[in-house]
Amino acid sequence: MSKTRKNFADQGSMIARDLGLGLPNGSPGLAEFAAEAGFASIWDRPALTKEDRFFPVLATLAALDRQEVLSAHIKAALNIGLTPRAIQEIIIQCALYGGLPLAITGLATASQVFDDHGLSKPETQAIENDQANWTCDELAVEGRRIMKELHGERSGQGYAAPEDPATSALYEVAIRYGYGVIWSRPGLTWRQRMLVGVAAFTSLRLPQTLTKFAESALGQGLSREQVVEAIMQTAPYGGFPPALTALSQVRPILFPAS
Repeated sequence: MSKTRKNFADQGSMIARDLGLGLPNGSPGLAEFAAEAGFASIWDRPALTKEDRFFPVLATLAALDRQEVLSAHIKAALNIGLTPRAIQEIIIQCALYGGLPLAITGLATASQVFDDHGLSKPETQAIENDQANWTCDELAVEGRRIMKELHGERSGQGYAAPEDPATSALYEVAIRYGYGVIWSRPGLTWRQRMLVGVAAFTSLRLPQTLTKFAESALGQGLSREQVVEAIMQTAPYGGFPPALTALSQVRPILFPAS
């Protein structure tokens, strides 16, 4: 028998409570809508764990600069087991895609939450100290290695084509510091960074990059269904139309025979 809306709202409210998250209540029916359409309909789907779902959620909130809601979800992410370093890395990666000001605001929000929880700020690790002494040429080599491992032959196509007279100079910077630095930083696995990337590109409405990373995510341990779920998870936070548009954009990549 189909559940009533009240049953569904109660289920969603329980999920939110278990995660340590509140429901918006600024208007009649808003809390019920959030419980039903967000938590019961999306957060409770089985293809991704609750912990995995925090990566696209935090990525969406960081990419869209939603600081008050980001703060609440950082608290919940800590409670479910994400480390302060992982949370910082999500924000830093989103700043690569959406602009460095996102790192300023997002990391300030995270630092306040860490202080409130009595948590120490993450310390610089050995690999980061080592990289500080690399030359730009060495960093470019490492960036190309990581880029090739992530994207294969597609790493040199489209705007990434080295012979492109318009994009090649800027993309060289992206290779050194996006792949060579960000993707080699400790704190997140490449699988987790794919969840972050897919969500950020969905929220920032970057279809070309989204399709590239959606395909590459399959090589980093994510199933087709999990890529779909990562995009779906952005909907309550970044909007249902952008998520639906993103799903239509990745469908030929994930389900080419359909």
